[in-house]
Amino acid sequence: MHLSHLLLLNLALALYLTGVIWTVQLVHYPAFAQAARDTFEAFHRQHSRRISWVVLVPMVLELGLAGWLAWAGASLGAARWGQLALVLVIWAATFFVSVPFHNRLARGYDYVAIDGLVRTNWVRTLAWTARAGLLGWLLWTTM
Repeated sequence: MHLSHLLLLNLALALYLTGVIWTVQLVHYPAFAQAARDTFEAFHRQHSRRISWVVLVPMVLELGLAGWLAWAGASLGAARWGQLALVLVIWAATFFVSVPFHNRLARGYDYVAIDGLVRTNWVRTLAWTARAGLLGWLLWTTM
């Protein structure tokens, strides 16, 4: 695959996931605090099930494509490792920070967990935004 096509695929996924994470950051997670406490477990279970369809496959594809770009993009210099590092930060924040908060919320309404989820999700939001910007710049400079 030509490097510009690989960059374009990476950028498309990064832009998609950046849009999703900004929506989650500004709309979904803050709305958790407004959900009814007596039905919160069902609400959270439904959210988790539905959001998985939106993010799971794209995140796995992004990880694979980011690795491929790092391996094949020698002409991109250090940026090829930077874009992969951002994906690894996102995955680490997801599984070591966000998932534990979601596990707490699966047991019921917990304002401290909701607040923690909103505050710590900025790491993923900014990392995806930075990755989309970096990939856009790389694509622009290689064309």
